[in-house]
Amino acid sequence: MTTWETRNRAGAVAGVLLAAGGGRRLGGRPKALLTHRGRPLVEHAVRVLREGGCERVHVVLGAREDEVRTRAVLPGCVLVANPDWERGMGTSLRAGLDSLAGTGATAALVSLVDQPGIGPEAVARVLTACEGEESLVSAAYDGVRGHPVLFGAAHWAGIAATATGDRGARAYLKEHEPRITLVECGDVARPFDIDTEADLAHLE
Repeated sequence: MTTWETRNRAGAVAGVLLAAGGGRRLGGRPKALLTHRGRPLVEHAVRVLREGGCERVHVVLGAREDEVRTRAVLPGCVLVANPDWERGMGTSLRAGLDSLAGTGATAALVSLVDQPGIGPEAVARVLTACEGEESLVSAAYDGVRGHPVLFGAAHWAGIAATATGDRGARAYLKEHEPRITLVECGDVARPFDIDTEADLAHLE
């Protein structure tokens, strides 16, 4: 077993779940609290990260944070408050990466709470492609980059500096596109978002 594989099994890659959104197009219903399989959607998203291989999971909360903390059962997770969540996903990404400082994590695997069609298989594929702190890995669907995305620690400062509004890491990834390892996941996952009332049909 290589040194990286040993460290990875010890939890060197942390899952970062962005779950702060207020669901503006859903009538102000926070996506973390949408019901999926009888429980809050945030629980499902955490379970996907864990089953995909992320032992450590940081969950970024924002809209109705206190209610999410009360209703969702998230044992062992680090719950990260983002008071600036209304300013866009970029603030949640920065909060999630900042929360990893001093934890010993060498990479962050970032997923979105509103993509229940992406399961543990996609997480595991992206995780397996990680080679260390310099890694940039993204799931792809028919060759198009999507989520989850893995950022080695060497990239966190650069991502945080460019993450604004709802663009998240898009600008950073575009600038570093030649260095991204794409991992095809279209055969095991569906990358739809729960954004509108019509999208609620995807929930179970």
